[in-house]
Amino acid sequence: MCHVIVTCRSMLWTLLSIVVAFAELIAFMSADWLVGRAKPSGPEEMDNRTGGPQEPYRPTLGIYGRCTRISHMQFSRRDTLCGPYAETFSEIASGFWQATAIFLAMGIMILCTVAFVSVFTMCVQSIMKKSIFNVCGLLQGIAGLFLILGLILYPAGWGCQKAISYCGPYASAYKLGDCSLGWAFYTAIGGTVLTFICAVFSAQAEIATSSDKVQEEIEEGKNLICLL
Repeated sequence: MCHVIVTCRSMLWTLLSIVVAFAELIAFMSADWLVGRAKPSGPEEMDNRTGGPQEPYRPTLGIYGRCTRISHMQFSRRDTLCGPYAETFSEIASGFWQATAIFLAMGIMILCTVAFVSVFTMCVQSIMKKSIFNVCGLLQGIAGLFLILGLILYPAGWGCQKAISYCGPYASAYKLGDCSLGWAFYTAIGGTVLTFICAVFSAQAEIATSSDKVQEEIEEGKNLICLL
């Protein structure tokens, strides 16, 4: 018989697991890892709101994507265009970024799997007599290690030609040059920290769903058990 067990700690762990997976996925797909040097707008580019020239814009560069402005000669204006600069894996600008993409992708795949499984932990608390919370916590710890490896390797690729074109000639491994870090990099770091928090908190979720109070309500014949 399936018992639906809902506790504050198990629900919080489930929500955090889903948030972490989405945060890492969005960061990985974003082009806002590096924010390049400011490029002045042309004299013909006017701001429709102020009537003056547009402010200088800063192109952004991700692991495999980028955002920049393209000119429309017919209309004397520019639009921001975002998309992948690498059509294949081998076209990613740096070998270090290729390794980063592999490690981040592996970590994100594990996190997405755990996030999917976490939704069903209300009904299924064990797999082959092993706590599903402990198994998921272990997987989240492994995913966190993959994410750390990816984030450590990523700055080593700042000396590639693609990064230099955005960040200037002084850019090199672990040196930003004229660039700054974008929100995607910080989101990936924050998601990695939360991944390890989830891994530790999974033990609390397991304790909450296997407490004596839960066992008492199961023995009373209840199929839906909600505890604070």
